[in-house]
Amino acid sequence: MNKKVMLIFPPEWVPTAPYLALPSLAAVLRQNGIPTVLKDINVEAFDHYFTQNYLEFVRERIQGRLMRLMEKEQKEGLTDEERQLKEGFIQYTYVDIPHHAKKVERAKEITRGPEFYEVEKLEWALNAFREVMEFISISYYPASINFYPVESNLNVYRPWVSEDLFRAPHDRDVNIYIDLCERLVYPAIDEEQPDVIGISIGTPVQLMAGMTFAQLIRKKYPDIHVTVGGNITTRLKDEIAKKPKFFDRAFHSLVAYEGEHALVELVRALEDGRPLSDVPNLIWKDETGQVRVNDKLHTERVNELPIPDFDGMPFDKYFVPDKILPYLGTRGCYWGKCTFCDHGAGYIDQYRAKHADRIIEELKEMKEKYQAKHILFTDESFPPALFRKLPPMMIDAKLDLFWTTLIRFEESLLDPECWEMAAKSGCRSLYFGLESANERIIKLVKKDTKIDVAIKNLNEAKRVGIWSHVMGFFGFPSETQEEAEDTRRFLLDNQDIIHSVEMYFFVLYKHAPVWDMMEETKIDVQVNPEHDLALDYYYTPENGLSIPEAMQRYQQFYRDDYDPWALRVNAREHVYLYITHFGTNDLPQLYVRNHPESQTQMAPEVIL
Repeated sequence: MNKKVMLIFPPEWVPTAPYLALPSLAAVLRQNGIPTVLKDINVEAFDHYFTQNYLEFVRERIQGRLMRLMEKEQKEGLTDEERQLKEGFIQYTYVDIPHHAKKVERAKEITRGPEFYEVEKLEWALNAFREVMEFISISYYPASINFYPVESNLNVYRPWVSEDLFRAPHDRDVNIYIDLCERLVYPAIDEEQPDVIGISIGTPVQLMAGMTFAQLIRKKYPDIHVTVGGNITTRLKDEIAKKPKFFDRAFHSLVAYEGEHALVELVRALEDGRPLSDVPNLIWKDETGQVRVNDKLHTERVNELPIPDFDGMPFDKYFVPDKILPYLGTRGCYWGKCTFCDHGAGYIDQYRAKHADRIIEELKEMKEKYQAKHILFTDESFPPALFRKLPPMMIDAKLDLFWTTLIRFEESLLDPECWEMAAKSGCRSLYFGLESANERIIKLVKKDTKIDVAIKNLNEAKRVGIWSHVMGFFGFPSETQEEAEDTRRFLLDNQDIIHSVEMYFFVLYKHAPVWDMMEETKIDVQVNPEHDLALDYYYTPENGLSIPEAMQRYQQFYRDDYDPWALRVNAREHVYLYITHFGTNDLPQLYVRNHPESQTQMAPEVIL
């Protein structure tokens, strides 16, 4: 009898669509006859937050912390910070729980139903969620727990410091993931009785929740084999392998790189009582106490993989009115040259693509099986060859789908007919990686973007009704203020063909190729030994923008220049649904500038 597997996706991630990791793993496990249960605890947590039961629990937490502070005040006095915290707790004990519970239940109804497309109501709903998240956050002070954007942080516990990851599961005052584990994860384990639990940690903000879950599960259920995997644990595999404490307290094994067949082999080895030394991509601790890194590696053959299996995903809990399914046509990046990017560290081999006819077959099957018309291609960068080839095939197959993806500005995509076919096939929004509009910086980051080509791509996208979102950053090592200004000016000068913008400041990632350009960029990297799980580093440049100056540039942009792009609805998936619903990339109702605050506020009686 096959061992039963439970796959867990922990907070924090956007609650608008499933993350592809669990359905991809489940498809191969189930194909091999292994019973598999999927638990998207991320979206279940957000759904759980917005209930009267949980809000009453939060008020009890606040009252409990208040009582402890008052007792301490009588015995030994309070610090200034503690006195301020006590006053905050006192104020929040008077929160009208039934009123706010009613608001967020109504807000969930709006985001999951046809009223979603009435932007005033949607904006009201999102603000209702954020208001309640402030109430939740105060109960876990000094943690900051957010709805969207996903920027939750325990603050006193840093996910890039291993000792903090080990200490956090013991602090009920601050670590919200302890309560989520007890209220959402334990009941699922008790009901399903899995033999193996896999925790997928795909993003840095999930590391704290994932490691908290792992340690608590490992302690409460010592007979369950706990394994972790995902892009982040893969990037940290060398550091984790040096710390046996992870394998003693958090998990039994770590699956690096792609995990589909590696996880199948792990389950089979556990079932047969075989040593784990033959399981590909595995890091584990043997009976002698030695951490073993298996030499055997496995790269998935993408054309032989089954379609993602979403059975068991809680589609009714995502904060959208229509299903959005993620899908990968390729693995790795066809370009693979960008010096700022560290995504390649998640793969053994870089770029592999499915055959176009297979993509068509799988999209058709997914649409029919899950009754979904919205596809999110999660490819790291959609290949131009596929952008040209796939749309005519989608049209001929009468797929009748909508889709969106990340893409580069490409000189091979100048043919107007190519864009017309993309729009006709259902492409409704594209996320362009500009990075910089300065020629020298473009060469340094090896993006090879031609600015005139970028403008032509943007014009074509707008002409055919495709929404263009442009992303960039300030402060690539050696970039001057004047060079940064080129990027700012490009955005401002072309705002009529750019629908939305996302700017940031450059971050020096651990595995990015820019590390091989130290002589060229002339930066001095500061490595803090305490930050043993750091995925990015602070540095000082010999010339050009420092990190504080790049951050100031980024802040000034959002303060002084962002007004033309300020949206009332910020989630990418929400904007995508608006475009598909209204059938146009001209959506003035989404912009803040077109709706003064006095006009966007709705009376409570209208909503409730």
